[in-house]
Amino acid sequence: MPWFRILPFLLGAAMPAPAWAAGEQLVCAVTYGGQTQTLRAAPVASPYGVQATAIGSYFLFRPVFERPPGGAATLKIYIYADAEGGPVPLHVAEFAYPVKAQGRHGFTGLQRVYEPMRDGELEYWCALRRAGPAR
Repeated sequence: MPWFRILPFLLGAAMPAPAWAAGEQLVCAVTYGGQTQTLRAAPVASPYGVQATAIGSYFLFRPVFERPPGGAATLKIYIYADAEGGPVPLHVAEFAYPVKAQGRHGFTGLQRVYEPMRDGELEYWCALRRAGPAR
């Protein structure tokens, strides 16, 4: 078969995008030290390549929109302490997809995680949104 007939299959252009990937992403508002930042996570087949984002000098925040091939999608939020010996899990939350309801603070509600050493507080909430430019 000529290469120009195989190329669309190799690039995935011949297959329509699945409904879950049609522009939906996990969007989290994270507040620490009086500053709020928005973190976005597109659907991934495996959570292992998703990197955490440093929040302040202590927290690592890792939102995951996991959609394994042939499996059920899940939304996961991991928060770690950025310790000298490596990341230490402080908080893990998992939500079924599709989410049933989203209110003022998304589907997670307003969540708080505390630093055990410095007495600081991280707040977050997450929602599902259509993919688009950062606001």
